[in-house]
Amino acid sequence: MPPAAPTRLGVIGWPVRHSRSPAMQNAALAALGLDGWRYQHLPLPPGLVAETIRALPGAGFLGANVTVPHKEVALAVADEATDAARAIGAANTLTFRDGRILADNTDAPGLIDALPAPLDGADALVLGAGGSARAAAYALREAGAGAVLVHNRTPERAQRLADDLGDGVAATATLPPAAVLVNCTTVGLHDPDASPIDLEALDRYGAVVDLVYRDGGTALVRAARAAGLPTVDGLEILVRQGARSLEIWTGRPAPVEVMRAAVSAR
Repeated sequence: MPPAAPTRLGVIGWPVRHSRSPAMQNAALAALGLDGWRYQHLPLPPGLVAETIRALPGAGFLGANVTVPHKEVALAVADEATDAARAIGAANTLTFRDGRILADNTDAPGLIDALPAPLDGADALVLGAGGSARAAAYALREAGAGAVLVHNRTPERAQRLADDLGDGVAATATLPPAAVLVNCTTVGLHDPDASPIDLEALDRYGAVVDLVYRDGGTALVRAARAAGLPTVDGLEILVRQGARSLEIWTGRPAPVEVMRAAVSAR
């Protein structure tokens, strides 16, 4: 049963007004019959993040998602963290319980939930070396990829990520064939025709995942679909990580179809 008092949730970021998480999570809360629960934008400039996170429980918050650029700070301010959050070095899900802040990372399992097929020892290629690439590489390795190869335009960053994660993750200066290609760069976010790879080389990959989401799809996603490849876009990743967070907070199975419809309605 929902609590008598309203229960608040939100998404922390800077900027964060563009986030579709409130529409998605409020639709899910309504579908679960959790009257009085509300999920909202929480725009926080960098200097106020730690202090505000600690104050949220007193303002009636049960938990919060965290997006860029605050995921590392969210992990640092937490009293407890899952092994995944610590290995990735970032938290996107906070839960406030018994006066303590618990940190988790649902980006990693959310990515695996969205994959079109199990990895079963197949290789994966990750583009990028930032926080989302770190979460993707960790998730793919833990889900049973044969090898996780990381490519970045700055090779030293790719090598540093591989060194941090260790066994099963390696940097690559080339773009080798792989069963799954995961774009964790921002290419395609601002230019609908930009692609992180040569689109003529898509036949080297068995499936394409692009964490960038935009109406109509990125150039990478559009080309992969035209080539008949299984594809996953950033909206599906958003849904899957959001579903994992919601289940942590409510203890109930997330209504994934409702959430998917809500993020696609804009």
